[in-house]
Amino acid sequence: MPRRSYDHYCTVSRALDIVGDRWNLLVVRELCSGPRRYSDLFADLPGISTDVLAARLKDLERDGILTKRRTGPRAGTALYELTESGAALRPVLNSLSVWGAGQLGEQRPTDAVRAHWFALPLGHAVAAHLPTGTATIRIGDTTFHYVITETGLTHHDGPAVAPDLDLRLDLATAGEIATGARTLADVLAEADPGQSVA
Repeated sequence: MPRRSYDHYCTVSRALDIVGDRWNLLVVRELCSGPRRYSDLFADLPGISTDVLAARLKDLERDGILTKRRTGPRAGTALYELTESGAALRPVLNSLSVWGAGQLGEQRPTDAVRAHWFALPLGHAVAAHLPTGTATIRIGDTTFHYVITETGLTHHDGPAVAPDLDLRLDLATAGEIATGARTLADVLAEADPGQSVA
């Protein structure tokens, strides 16, 4: 199927030609912290059909946003990961996350939620507390970490080695920090003294 285009000679239009289809930026969000298998992407994108996911992955690969590589025994498992061009969308997702925090409101009964979806908005709070260094965040069974440098912040799967901040949150607290209902400083001040925080 040929790609739909706005046919506008405009930088925003061209960008939306590539990532503006429904689900595209959410696929990018899922790949921001590291490579994913198809089954991981399908599990963490509730509501997407297998046909739509396959089509979005194919389109994003064609457009140079992600790449697929084979791994495992006999190269039987496909891993999807962002290309340099795809990783350059992180600031776009960060900006959408900041704007979206004010739109989030209360969780509706029909809303799916995954702990790692809080990685983007929590990153802003962590970077404000820790201008440079590494931070591990644990929300339930989900663990991810941030690397904060003078040039920006990235998040990755799993814990950091010897993090400057190691924090365990429940999902409700993560949501409160993400929406600005509570500050990270307040959460750290209330943390159990046995918890590893900086």
